[in-house]
Amino acid sequence: MTWSTLFKGDAATGRLPASSFGREWMKAPLKVGAVAPSSSGLARAITNGLSASDGPVIELGPGTGVFTSALLARGIPDSRIAAIEASSGFASALAARYPAATVICADAARIRHLNLFGVPANVVICGLPLLSMPHGKVFRILAGSFASLRPGGSFRLFTYGWRCPVPGAILDHLGIVTRRIAFVPFNIPPAWVYELRREKVAE
Repeated sequence: MTWSTLFKGDAATGRLPASSFGREWMKAPLKVGAVAPSSSGLARAITNGLSASDGPVIELGPGTGVFTSALLARGIPDSRIAAIEASSGFASALAARYPAATVICADAARIRHLNLFGVPANVVICGLPLLSMPHGKVFRILAGSFASLRPGGSFRLFTYGWRCPVPGAILDHLGIVTRRIAFVPFNIPPAWVYELRREKVAE
């Protein structure tokens, strides 16, 4: 499986069994970065305020697709969603479940090199465990994501600590400001949601 494998699936086989998350966690717990799938409450919080007019949307590390489902519930069609997922197991299941979406089995740090829509995205939804990643990789993910966003576009993420998981030096270099927009106490573990925006171009 190469980093740029494009999945297109069959909706009839697109159910994700409850064991999927556990299998992927057992394969690579640091890459999955959570002890349980994100809750529907967290999915509602991270997509709060979005509507059909907010596409296209890029998802990084969509996992079992709970955020994807929330985006659809907000009115964003799956044809306006591109999901970048490093796990081939998650990626193939997502492609089957959302056949009109673009699902790419890839490292999110390569986002700058992927032509996802042909136009800038409006929102990036990040489900990646940034705290467990080397700072250089976090920088590539953030820099590539903002290069893929329209001016004024937003990058949304969640974390299990109350601080933004992106190092301050990276935020400063890229000219990114952060805003904590939600707390989801009944997620396992409890989670905070942040929105990041770029106010100036990095020198």
